[in-house]
Amino acid sequence: MRVLILTFGTRGDVEPFAALAERLTAAGHTAVLAAPEPYRATVAADVRFEPMATEMDRVMRAGMTRLRGPGHALTLAREMAQGMRVSLREQWQIAQRVQPTVIVAHPKALGGLHVAERLGVPFVASLPLPFLTPTTAFPVPFLTRQLPGSLNRITYDFNRFTALAYGGMINRFRRGTLGLPRMSRSTDYLTTRAGTAVPVLYPFSRHVVPVPADYPPSAHVTGYWFAETPQTWEPPRDLVAFLARGRPVIYLGFGSMGFGGRAEDRSRLVREALAEVGARAVVSTGWGALTIEANEHIYPVDEVPHDWLFPRVDAVVHHGGSGTTAAGLRAGKPTLVCPVLGDQPFWGRRVHELGVGPGPLPLRRATSQILAARIADLLSNAAYAAAARALSAQIGSEDGPGDAIRVLEQIDIQAAQHHAR
Repeated sequence: MRVLILTFGTRGDVEPFAALAERLTAAGHTAVLAAPEPYRATVAADVRFEPMATEMDRVMRAGMTRLRGPGHALTLAREMAQGMRVSLREQWQIAQRVQPTVIVAHPKALGGLHVAERLGVPFVASLPLPFLTPTTAFPVPFLTRQLPGSLNRITYDFNRFTALAYGGMINRFRRGTLGLPRMSRSTDYLTTRAGTAVPVLYPFSRHVVPVPADYPPSAHVTGYWFAETPQTWEPPRDLVAFLARGRPVIYLGFGSMGFGGRAEDRSRLVREALAEVGARAVVSTGWGALTIEANEHIYPVDEVPHDWLFPRVDAVVHHGGSGTTAAGLRAGKPTLVCPVLGDQPFWGRRVHELGVGPGPLPLRRATSQILAARIADLLSNAAYAAAARALSAQIGSEDGPGDAIRVLEQIDIQAAQHHAR
């Protein structure tokens, strides 16, 4: 197989696909990962990397720190739209160089479905949350309330938003660049223009989100995709010394949730909560989410590989991004989720329902006293630690990339047979 993987977003949207590309290469296939330039370092040395959507990434990172209201949001949307147009052209240019037999794409990349149609190769959608496939088991993960089963299923019409919002741009790309006919703005992303079901790969654990009974055969929950290349990152000596100085030590960070210009308010909240509970913490500043100074209880970092750090702390506190949640559960750590938006409340609820940590604490509602109390509960409740260790063992028993490759191989074989007829 020659697999072109297109992805865009934050770290949790890129690193799983880098891990899949690594395993595909190890299995003897050709894998090309196309993602923003800053993620090149996440890719194994023997995997081909193609920069794509780098301008979108720059605009998104900068926008997160200055977004303060509707005016800023409109400006960001216009800048992102320009970046999207560039990204679509890049995806087509990369595909022409690679000539893939299969395209795997995160929906945020926008172009994968259309490029695959132009090349006449199978398209596979993939993202690390149960967002695309309708089910009665739970609503689309962006909603915070459980609904009756039939209503849960209806909420997945949200997936038509991409075609509604970007349909004009996509159709100009289809007609002007790819020479394809216009597509309907009512498309749900799960059906090709020819009417066939789009396969979906879900790189999360069935032990974290049980597979809904009404998922169709085209939806594949494979298990998490983690990189297998041994960690070569060298930690600063003072970080190692900080971790060795005493227990407990937690990780605390809010990732890319730096928008709103309230970094100092969030930092004050963190400082006061940690002081009140008496906990020591490695604090990730993320994309401007926190601006915090070091002291005897706090070690600030920009970014540290989660697979190195999380096994070395006693618990994790974060915003509930899919990638950070996966890393904490894999490491078997009690977890407190402080969600901000998107799918983060969904992962916070799952963490609590699995018994791995307290109920989620929305960051906008947090005070230093409440956050301190949740952290104290997180560290003192032995049941959380026991449940986290058990869940880690279950996650470790899965071979997510291997299962994904088996699905892709079958899709590739069926496509070759179809073309041979």
